[in-house]
Formats: sequence, structure tokens, C-alpha cells
Amino acid sequence: AKKLSCGHDAAVGSVRSKSAKLCLLSSDASQRLRNEIEREADFEGRAIPVRHLLSTMDEIGKATGLKSAVVTVNDEGFAKSMLGLLNTTGEVNQ
Repeated sequence: AKKLSCGHDAAVGSVRSKSAKLCLLSSDASQRLRNEIEREADFEGRAIPVRHLLSTMDEIGKATGLKSAVVTVNDEGFAKSMLGLLNTTGEVNQ
């Protein structure tokens, strides 16, 4: 349970509580949201990885059941698996 946090408030809460292990941003996330998540992920040495996806909010919504521009992965093993998959599939827009 609680392996993902979807949406602005839930994601920022996970980042601030340091339960987030990975942050994923949709391709159509606003620049304001991108800046906020990147700032929060690095604040006070948190060093939480942030990845910009090629997927849109709608596509993330279909995968998670909740349309959102930001999702955090809160399980360390799941985050490592996701990072590995993202690095090999080309889904990440660096």
C-alpha cells in the first residue's frame, strides 16, 4: 500500500516526508510544477531522482487510475525497477 502518490499535494507530501524514492513528471506538466518538484526533491539534501516522462497526464491516468502530472514512487525496490525500465525503454525525456 502507498507505493505511489499521485497528484500535486500527495507527491509533495511524499517528497517532504522523504518517503518518495522517485518522482515522475508528465510531458505536459506545467513549468511551475516541474520547478517545484525539482526544488523539493533536492531540498535539504533529499536527492530524490526526478524523471521527465514522454507520457501525458491522460496516459499516466490510464496507468494509475488517477489523472495527474506528477507521481512519486514510494517503495525503494519499485523505484529501482522503474528507474531501470525507464533507462532502457527510452520513455524518459532527459
